[in-house]
Amino acid sequence: MQIDLSGKTALVTASTAGIGLAIAKGLAATGAEVVLNGRHQDSLQAALEAVRAAVPGAKVRGVAADVGDAAGCAALVAAVPAVDILVNNAGIYGPKDFFALEDADWSRYFELNVMSGVRLARAYVPGMEARDWGRVVFISSESGLNIPEDMIHYGFSKTAQLAISRGLAKRLRGTGVTVNAVLPGPTLSEGVAAMLQEAAASQGVSVEQAAAAFVKAKRPSSILQRAATVEEVANMVVYACSLQASATTGAALRVDGGVVDTIA
Repeated sequence: MQIDLSGKTALVTASTAGIGLAIAKGLAATGAEVVLNGRHQDSLQAALEAVRAAVPGAKVRGVAADVGDAAGCAALVAAVPAVDILVNNAGIYGPKDFFALEDADWSRYFELNVMSGVRLARAYVPGMEARDWGRVVFISSESGLNIPEDMIHYGFSKTAQLAISRGLAKRLRGTGVTVNAVLPGPTLSEGVAAMLQEAAASQGVSVEQAAAAFVKAKRPSSILQRAATVEEVANMVVYACSLQASATTGAALRVDGGVVDTIA
């Protein structure tokens, strides 16, 4: 399958590292013009250089904006008034006991993980509909289906993304705009690798081996029995953004290694 997105403009939020950066590289490789986004200019510049190194001749630019609040989303839209592809990747995660969570914690997760995608879709999708072509992808998580007891706040936000993506797809029925959610499982991003580095060193194993042990211990239903790479997740996102995925909409596309124990 040859995915060609030449002439399309794609925006990937929180794309200076991890899954977001891998998605940006994957979309750049299809010929799309890719807009990277991050909060800080220095990390954004490093990400732009990484994409250009991975994809010679890539059409890529960056916008520094914090999409965790309305003002940051508005600044991003002002800098990039229209896109053909929107990948809502921005999000935060972290374990915390339900009874230790305060209102501010819930609000922070809701604003960044949920409302950033809502605000950007509200800004960009009408233009896609007017052009009768567009792709919107929400990066959800298997935690949206398999709520972790130590990250209920995170799971809630990822379930919300599933509801929004499905509902928005219905709202756009009969148009050339598709809306989908991609659900990664345990993924060996830079953040996860940093979290596992100390454990790997103390056990005398590689980070990849430590990640596999984590998956087996914390996600025993995993069929893959290892963490996915960021590129493996990005591959699914690039497909969902492609012209070939024109009949895929309203879907929850799992890249969870089989963690969610269901055939549906």
